Amino acid sequence: MSTAVDDVRAMARALQIAEQGLYTTDPNPRVGCVIVKDGQCVAEGWHERAGEAHAERRALQAAGGAARGATVYVTLEPCCHHGRTPPCTDALVAAGVARVVVAMPDPNPLVAGGGLELLRRAGIAVEVGLMRAQAEALNPGFIRRMQDGRPFVRIKIAASLDGRTAMASGESKWITGAAARADVQRWRARSSAILTGIGTVQADDPSLTVRTMATGRQPLRVVVDSGLRIAVTARVLAPPGSALLVAASEDADRASRLRAAGAQVLCLPNPEGRVDLAALMRDLAGRGMNEVLVEAGTTLCGALLAAGLADELVIYFAPHLMGAQARGMFAVPGLERMQERVALEVRDVRAVGADWRVVARVGAGGSTDAPG
Repeated sequence: MSTAVDDVRAMARALQIAEQGLYTTDPNPRVGCVIVKDGQCVAEGWHERAGEAHAERRALQAAGGAARGATVYVTLEPCCHHGRTPPCTDALVAAGVARVVVAMPDPNPLVAGGGLELLRRAGIAVEVGLMRAQAEALNPGFIRRMQDGRPFVRIKIAASLDGRTAMASGESKWITGAAARADVQRWRARSSAILTGIGTVQADDPSLTVRTMATGRQPLRVVVDSGLRIAVTARVLAPPGSALLVAASEDADRASRLRAAGAQVLCLPNPEGRVDLAALMRDLAGRGMNEVLVEAGTTLCGALLAAGLADELVIYFAPHLMGAQARGMFAVPGLERMQERVALEVRDVRAVGADWRVVARVGAGGSTDAPG
């Protein structure tokens, strides 16, 4: 007979192994599964890549006949629909498991409680909610995309202790140290897309690729470029990976040259002649983008914040001062009273080399216009 302590221990292990898919599962969620029988773990499984076996099927295959009468711990509700792989609910029923403990329901409308109901109708005991917060923390992008039709947007900033991101001249290399820059590679690797603005591309010519980790994929690189001013020789357009240029008006000749250079070109204007950021996020969700990492200047970062499209900030504070004339972190106009401040919830603070990394969640509100 399982105890509450046994359940927590088994689910904690399922969450731990689910993290092995942190960099590889897109556009699918990260899921782990543990099978326990007579107080002993008989099998584990985790989802690695879209199109490959889900966590439950991996674990059931490893367990074989030992799965009959066992308890299954899974971090996300088992699927009940045919996608690239058959339903996990069918496999659980066929294996004869006695009990399924689920951390969180699946926000995918194709599942959304249907998997739990099928298991219950098959006579399997089902419990939901154990360590739900931890399970949700594994898949913020998948949840946001399924519930709100847009990706989870994370803004990364390197700043001095006085909140400056570049000198007045635009010089910004390097504000933070090597350890912080290596840490950024992990945020890139878990992201579906990396978003920047034309100003950053013209000033720094970044490649925005994952360079220090073998993930088997590269995030889509997205450039907000209202007038398609980007040069065809920009590093962000070069392999590996692909690039998406988002304009507010499509110059046919420029668009043709950029497409010939391998880029995708998308026109999403708003009435003011700038890129509609909300429409961009909907488009990225339609492409299966779960998490978007923003590495941009003050204007685009401020526009996303003002639009209520920024979910999280990852700020690396370096132990130096850059002065009042240096550039800030966000260009957010119109904040004149204390009650207009943007509320943040600090989730994590830690040293990364000589720098300090602060992770904070953001509130919502504002317009949906992007800079040109």
